[in-house]
Amino acid sequence: MPKNRKSQQLYDRAIRCLSGGVNSPVRAFKAVGGTPIYMERGEGAYIYDVDGNKYLDFCGSWGPLILGHANPNVINAIKHTASLGTSFGTVHENEVFLAEKIKRLCPHIELLRFVSSGTEAVMSAIRLARAYTKRDKIIKFSGCYHGHSDYLLVSAGSGLVTFGIPSSGGVPEDFAKHTLVAPLNDIDAVEEIFVKYGKEIAAVIIEPVPANNGLLLQPQSYLGFLREITKQYGALLIFDEVISGFRVAPGGATEYYGIKPDLTTYGKVVGGGLPVGAFGGPADIMNLLAPLGPVYQAGTLSGNPLALASGLATLEYLEQNDSWRKLERESREFVQNLRKGVKGLPVNIITIASIFWISMQAETATRAEEIDAEGAAKYTSLFNQALEAGIYLAPSAYEVGFISTEHTREDLSIAAEKLAGIIKSLYLV
Repeated sequence: MPKNRKSQQLYDRAIRCLSGGVNSPVRAFKAVGGTPIYMERGEGAYIYDVDGNKYLDFCGSWGPLILGHANPNVINAIKHTASLGTSFGTVHENEVFLAEKIKRLCPHIELLRFVSSGTEAVMSAIRLARAYTKRDKIIKFSGCYHGHSDYLLVSAGSGLVTFGIPSSGGVPEDFAKHTLVAPLNDIDAVEEIFVKYGKEIAAVIIEPVPANNGLLLQPQSYLGFLREITKQYGALLIFDEVISGFRVAPGGATEYYGIKPDLTTYGKVVGGGLPVGAFGGPADIMNLLAPLGPVYQAGTLSGNPLALASGLATLEYLEQNDSWRKLERESREFVQNLRKGVKGLPVNIITIASIFWISMQAETATRAEEIDAEGAAKYTSLFNQALEAGIYLAPSAYEVGFISTEHTREDLSIAAEKLAGIIKSLYLV
């Protein structure tokens, strides 16, 4: 019997009722080939598919599951909340409890607003920035992903400094024309944009830990430069911490780098595995939101009690168990072991806190333009061989890996040895 027979059967059914057979494109395995693997359950650091196969999970639902799968504290919080009702459409105590927790962990946040996704959080933060500055244009960076709202699905044109052009069908050019795109880690490009359009720029938005197109770590000095130039021109600095928030440090990248943005967006870890997003900043900006101000934002399931109970239980567990320190220590050991195993090969293991990226090229990339596309072919082989070896990596060469509190030192040691062996075999062919 084929190893993934039930997954194949389910996918055959899915393509007849779901667009592309999936609900998010990367799940289709187009980048790595083969049939998507249908998961049945998760426990700790492992996921189990419908065919009974077991995998050590380095995807972690793309980052939210910092406590691993089915953490008892999180599950109990969800069960208790669900027993009281799944949604009210009213205010409720969990939104107060989680907001207070976030404010304690992130002192630069004075007021918050909960939404249902990272995309919503970013969309709302940009609307707020435009209202606050009374300007229209924003700067984003190639290699940073901020959700799928129209004016952020843009790519750079041929010039060093360029207006964004739509990178998705269905996005009118008029929507994208207010988005300016610059390369990451390029001071000259950003200065050139501000010299030309400074009085029109509402905000600069960046992932302070760019982790959606590889792990393109930026120098602290570059993030500091963005802080200074936005202040100089009266624009806002928005940190998109949907991935890095509560992952790289208790206070996210803001704490890690010691640089304070004007607005910050959150997702993933803040919901502990359930759909939630949040954005926040100083009161004078956040008070422009309705019902206090003219900036409208609303959502039937914004601040859903189940999602906020899950997020609160996650953050409380991380605090009470000194989890960030443990994650940092064990992730560093894993990466060191993996690096030793591939020493001498044109492979880079990039890491920050409990995030890592296996880059199949010798040079360290800090910009999307520096990523070697040829490495994707080798990653495809790595992914499929790792899957056979019981290790689930992200099904894309441009996605990162996540380590949870449930990955034991033994798990990580064995995984490093297996992955190093697979990578070495790819370069011996």
